[in-house]
Amino acid sequence: MKRIAIFASGEGSNFQVLADACRQGEIPAEAALMVCDRPTARVNERADRMGIERFTFSPRDYASKAEYEREIVRRLDEKGIDLVCLAGYMRILSDELLGAYGGRIVNIHPSLLPAFKGAHAIEQALAYGVKVFGVTVHWVDATLDGGRIIAQRAFSYEGSDLAELERQVHATEHPLYVETVKRLLNE
Repeated sequence: MKRIAIFASGEGSNFQVLADACRQGEIPAEAALMVCDRPTARVNERADRMGIERFTFSPRDYASKAEYEREIVRRLDEKGIDLVCLAGYMRILSDELLGAYGGRIVNIHPSLLPAFKGAHAIEQALAYGVKVFGVTVHWVDATLDGGRIIAQRAFSYEGSDLAELERQVHATEHPLYVETVKRLLNE
């Protein structure tokens, strides 16, 4: 059976959806490891509740980004990870991770890339006044949200309520990420 690692930094709703899909057999893989860069993030509780091994670290406890990424790579290798899924992991990856797992790391982003890259995409799109929003699953490379696009899904929204828009983004992200990871693992 294939094995995935899911990286997250916050609430972990995309982590939960991917892990549940693995457990239910919708994704033909085991969610074998969760990686988190914030010890107080809620995603840690989710992983613990599901009994999924996790590596949670604080970047400031390491001398450099390369040092903690080497530790992440060691743990990925130890678990025999086939695919890394970034799910709200708020760090840009460096050569350590990309060198070891390049071509096997995907990310979900809450905009129709290449528009609205970075951490505040939903707010930026809303402020810009777009009427068609969406999400993108893409391969991760050394550029910010710039890897080759794998899948996108759009939806219309003409309101101004950020919380409602975020709810619609999640309602679009969750099934798209599961479908895309499933397809990638079956290729």
